Amino acid sequence: MHLSCKSRGMSPAEGTPDAPAVDGDPGDGGVELAAVTAADLQADLAVLDRTLTSIEAVLDPAGKRAEIAELQEQAAAPDLWDDQENAQRVTSRLSRLQAEVDRIVALRNRLDDLGVLLELAMEEDDAATLTEAQKEYRTLSGDIEALEVRTLLSGEYDQREAVVTIRSEAGGVDAADFAAMLLRMYLRWAERHGYSTEVYDTSYAEEAGIKSATFTVREPFAYGMLSVEQGTHRLVRISPFDNQGRRQTSFAGVDVLPVTEETDHIDIPEQDIRVDVFRSSGPGGQSVNTTDSAVRITHLPTGLVVSCQNEKSQLQNKAAALRVLQSRLLERARAEKEAEMRELKGEGGNSWGSQMRSYVLHPYQMVKDLRTEFEVGNPDAVFDGDIDGFLDAGVRWRRQQGER
Repeated sequence: MHLSCKSRGMSPAEGTPDAPAVDGDPGDGGVELAAVTAADLQADLAVLDRTLTSIEAVLDPAGKRAEIAELQEQAAAPDLWDDQENAQRVTSRLSRLQAEVDRIVALRNRLDDLGVLLELAMEEDDAATLTEAQKEYRTLSGDIEALEVRTLLSGEYDQREAVVTIRSEAGGVDAADFAAMLLRMYLRWAERHGYSTEVYDTSYAEEAGIKSATFTVREPFAYGMLSVEQGTHRLVRISPFDNQGRRQTSFAGVDVLPVTEETDHIDIPEQDIRVDVFRSSGPGGQSVNTTDSAVRITHLPTGLVVSCQNEKSQLQNKAAALRVLQSRLLERARAEKEAEMRELKGEGGNSWGSQMRSYVLHPYQMVKDLRTEFEVGNPDAVFDGDIDGFLDAGVRWRRQQGER
C-alpha cells in the first residue's frame, strides 16, 4: 500500500486512481471531467481492489474477529458489571472492533457489487448502468481512501478521542471572529461524520466572536485525525469590522490533545490545584446562569489553567475541567519525553512549525496548508466543515516526516 500523497488541489489516496467523473458531473473544484470507458473503469477497479487488499492486510479483520469472540465471552459473563471499569473497557473495545470489521466488510461488499454492476453494463452496453457504476466508483474510492488514512494512525494516542482548544490571537476583533469560524468549522466537520461533540467552555469576546473555546470529539481516532490541525491558522480578508473596508490579517491558535483514559494514571493531588467558581455568562456578558456553577482550575506546579461552564452543576463542571487538565498534563509529559529523545538523537527544533494554514478570502479565494501544500479554492466549503482533504494530507505528511 502506498503511504505517500502528492499534495494538490485534488488529492486522492496514493494507490487509488483519480476518480472518473460522469459527463456533466463536476469534479473537485467545479471542473467538469470527461467520462471514461468501461475498460478504463475496469482497470481502475483492479487498482482499487489491490488498495483495499493492502488495507485488509494491515487492519487484519480475521484477527479482530478472534478478539471479538473473546470479548463477547467476557461480555456475557454474569459478573461482568461487578467491576465497572473493566466492564466499560470490554464493552467499549468490543463495540469499536465490531464497527471496524463491519466497515471493512461493507467496503469489500460494495467493491464486489460494483464489479458485478460494471460487468452488467459491459455485457448489455448500457450507458445508464455505466454512469451509475462511475458514480459509485467515485464515492467508494473516497471511502477506501479514508480507511487507508486510518491505517497510518499508529501513534501512541492516535486511537483516542480528542480535546480541542481554539484561541484568538493577533488581530483584535477579527481574530475573535476567526476563532468562532474555526469552532464552527470543526463542529460542522464532526456533524458531517456523525461524531458526538461536547463543548466544555466558551469565552466570548466583547464585540464579536470568541476569545477561546474547548470541546471534545467523542470518536475513536479523533485525536489521530485532528492532531494535524494543531498550530496557528491565518485569515486574510476584507474586515467586516473596518468602516474603511481595509484588508485585515488575523490569527487563531488550535491545540489538540488526547482524552485521558484510566490506564494513564495522571494523578492530580488536591493540594496541587486551586479551584475557583464563578457565574457562567454568554455573549456580551449576558448571564445564562443564576448560580456560581462555572469552575476554573489552576494546576499550581505548572500554572496550567482550565475552565468549564457549560455543564448544569458545579460538580459536573469541575469533573469536566479535571478531564481537560489531565489531557493537558498527559500531552505535556509526552512532549517532554519527545524533547528528551530529540536531544539524545541530536535533533533540534520542531519540524511542524507554528503557522500551518492560510485562509485567504481577498484578493482571491484559497485555503492552503503550508506544510503539505494541499489547497482548495472554496473557503466557504472549508468553513462549513469540508476539511477531510486537509486532514488526510496532514496525516500522510506526518507519516512521511516520521519515516525520514
